[in-house]
Parts: sequence; structure tokens; C-alpha cells
Amino acid sequence: MSSHKLIMLKIGPESDGVLRNLFEHYMHDMAEWFKFDTEPDGRYSYDTSAGVWDRGCEVYLAKIGDSLAGFAIIGDAREWLGDIDARDLREFFVIRRFRRTGIGQGMARCLWNQHPGGWLVRVFEANVPAVPFWREVVAGYTDGAYVEERRVVNDRPWRFFRFESSHA
Repeated sequence: MSSHKLIMLKIGPESDGVLRNLFEHYMHDMAEWFKFDTEPDGRYSYDTSAGVWDRGCEVYLAKIGDSLAGFAIIGDAREWLGDIDARDLREFFVIRRFRRTGIGQGMARCLWNQHPGGWLVRVFEANVPAVPFWREVVAGYTDGAYVEERRVVNDRPWRFFRFESSHA
């Protein structure tokens, strides 16, 4: 990991410009698996109002020193599990420069420690590098006390990792 400490900053709609900018990088990466295109102006133009703020999601920016390292968005898992008390790690992004440095694992642990209770981490199976990453991170965090299952949602295969965080 970088010599600077990982900081997770909770943000609100006042920081929407930063989140939208980071979403451009995230959507660029995810387009490989989800097969969506840019808008005619070349941007992905993710609607953060409808996709994040209007849903009451919590948004965290990851920083290493003065550098933005990524973001995470947490919502409830009701849509996926029917369980209103479980949290869903809706979106999770680490800027390429910081990948394979331990930053992603640190981000996840920080979020899980801040929010004790039930968790769901969903991974689209076509995102081949993400499946073993999340399996390793969740297994390490829970000492193996998690459930991994395959689900098909809207004709897309997903891996669901479910577990409890008891840290506070």
C-alpha cells in the first residue's frame, strides 16, 4: 500500500461533481462487462441523482494523501434479498493506479467496520477479476463465515457474498 494512510470520506450531493467525474472512469471499466456505450458527446453520463442520491445511498470517497483513490456506494439490499436490514455494496471502484496495492481491501474493511450487521456484495460473473478478489476479501474479513451463491438476475449471472459484520 502507498505510504499515505487510506481515508474514507462520507460525502453528500454537494460533492456530486466529484462523484460524476469518478463515475466516468468506473463506467469505462464496467462497459467491458455490461456492454453499454457512451452518449453521443463521448461521456457515459451516469445519473447520480436517480442512481445514488434519490435512493438514499451513502457515498464514500477513498483518498490516499491528496489523491482520490476510488469510491464506494452503500444502499440497502432489499432489491436483491428482500431484507431491509442488510446493506448492499452497490458500487465499488478503485482507480487503476491504486489497484493491487491493498487499497480496495482497506476500503471494504473500513466500510464493513463502520456498519455492523448484514452485508451483501454482488459481483457480475463476467467481471472475472472481481470474483476472486471479493471471495478473498470477504473470506479474510469473516474468517470464512460467509455464504457465496450464484444467482441469475435479469438473465445475468451474479455471485452473491453474504455475511455479518460485527465490528463497530
